[in-house]
Amino acid sequence: MSEPWLGDACSLVDAMRAGEISPIEALEASLKAIENSQLNAFSFLDADAARERATTANTGLPFGGVPVGIKELDRIEGWPYDEASLVFKDRKATYTSTWAERLLAAGANPVGLCTASEFGGLNVSVSKLNGITGNAWDATKTAGGSSGGSSAAVAGGLVPIASGGDGGGSIRIPAAFNGLLGMKGTAGRIPRGPQTEIAPMTVVLGCQARSVRDVARWYDVCAGHDARDPYSLPKIDGWERNLGTSDLRGLRAVISPNLGTAIVRDEVAEAVSEAGEQLAKDTGLELIDVPVKMPEMGYEWAVSNLVQLHRELAGLWPECKDLLTDEIAFGLTISEQTFNLEIAGRVEEQRTAANETMASVFDHVDLIISATNPDVAYPAHVTVNTRVAGQNVGVENNGALTIPANIVGNPAVSIPVGAVDELPVGMQVIGRHHTDASLLDLALAVERERPWPLVAPGAPV
Repeated sequence: MSEPWLGDACSLVDAMRAGEISPIEALEASLKAIENSQLNAFSFLDADAARERATTANTGLPFGGVPVGIKELDRIEGWPYDEASLVFKDRKATYTSTWAERLLAAGANPVGLCTASEFGGLNVSVSKLNGITGNAWDATKTAGGSSGGSSAAVAGGLVPIASGGDGGGSIRIPAAFNGLLGMKGTAGRIPRGPQTEIAPMTVVLGCQARSVRDVARWYDVCAGHDARDPYSLPKIDGWERNLGTSDLRGLRAVISPNLGTAIVRDEVAEAVSEAGEQLAKDTGLELIDVPVKMPEMGYEWAVSNLVQLHRELAGLWPECKDLLTDEIAFGLTISEQTFNLEIAGRVEEQRTAANETMASVFDHVDLIISATNPDVAYPAHVTVNTRVAGQNVGVENNGALTIPANIVGNPAVSIPVGAVDELPVGMQVIGRHHTDASLLDLALAVERERPWPLVAPGAPV
């Protein structure tokens, strides 16, 4: 086999069980594709260990023998744990994350680390440590972030599935930019331990996937309570087995491409509205016209999110300032100068306002349908604090559509729904807490009726 597997992860497992391909053949094809790729999606490879695992892979396990990318912010014992920062470029992980232990026990074969934005602080695919990661559909465009390398690797045909994390859209934003399914579960769905950092209570874990069933199998393997994450949710069995069984008919939905606050490109808004209306017809949703206007989180929220990073850099900051991404360094400087009890109080006031606003909408509907990103992928070198004159109006407010679900912990899924300027568009569906299965079934309806490309045109690139 010379080409990497371009189907979903579940189909690769089926093929290995049927003897059509061996785990070592699948791995070698992925390694070759990674070596030849121009996307810069991987920052580290552990090829020898991956080959050892492939030779003894148990394909009877859920992910037995599947080559998997691991987001650079995740931990595999003995691997680099640099968090995409020059500050920690020589640091190694001293333990493996809980969810990753579960994934390994399910037979997955981690091949290396996928690039991310520094400390996951930006929704772009640029860092001083790794440079620029390109979009799988057009390497000159952003892959998004912070799980940009994971999305580029999966959509670019390098590995069938990769891990992701989402503290403000970091699964959904790059998934939408790269034409993948991006599921942010209800807060706590997958445990974040050991050594769980609780604040700011917005981060969830998951994967960058080509198909709905891949996400469901990931949940079957990785989700479920662990005592080292006190906010993790009880285990639910049968995510994959029960796909397509939710009673969707009659659920009430509102289509609000901009959530009442974001600046969304007209063509993207039109594509999302059309896709939302078609989804309603396919599944029997009842479309309701109710006002949606999510409150904007002020600068207080941004500075409060740097508390954990400031703690992690104790003894290194501010001497390490020049090693940091300009935006991270600027944010830390401002935070040190402004953060106090008054600011902390405003943050909680804003969190409460967001909770109340979201709950008020869900008093009337069961689902909120919006765009995932304000625009399609913009130039890869651009950061969140830069506007590109005359195009891509969504650059400055990227994240405005995804952050609300993080603040209040609701599940939200980004579903590929076509393209604008030959670049993917994602439709976000936000549900009530704990309705993750319904969101996966809505995505399944789109996948069945209007299937999306599992990899970018021309992948692997």
